[in-house]
Amino acid sequence: MNKLYGKDFNLWLEEIAIAIKNRDVSKMDWDNLLEEIEDMGASQKRALRSYLNRLIEQIFKLKYWTSERDRNRNNWRLEITNFRREIKSILEDSPSLNKYLAENYLFWYDKSVKGLQKSKVFELPNHQPISLDEVLDDNYFG
Repeated sequence: MNKLYGKDFNLWLEEIAIAIKNRDVSKMDWDNLLEEIEDMGASQKRALRSYLNRLIEQIFKLKYWTSERDRNRNNWRLEITNFRREIKSILEDSPSLNKYLAENYLFWYDKSVKGLQKSKVFELPNHQPISLDEVLDDNYFG
């Protein structure tokens, strides 16, 4: 089973599923199974961080990119709505990630702001930080 993991991942998954259904411990590829389970959790965390970063970027575009606002307002609002929906979907599927989000929000927020400032695409004035509650509020658009 271990050799199959590197050659045909889908077939490996199917065989692991059969082994689990049959409770056949002798056919389990424990090391690779553990790696995949750990990676699934890490993948959800990466997605959450990515959607949050994009959400913050779109809020700042809507709030401060005045020269492009009239042309892009509707698209930015749609993106904000979509990113919020994706974040909320992840949190519904894995409520324990609420704590992870709350613990890391300020760090990720600061990274997003610094990235926007560094890009110099538009002027980002000194501002009051946006709280996590505001960022996730369906009625908040900056």
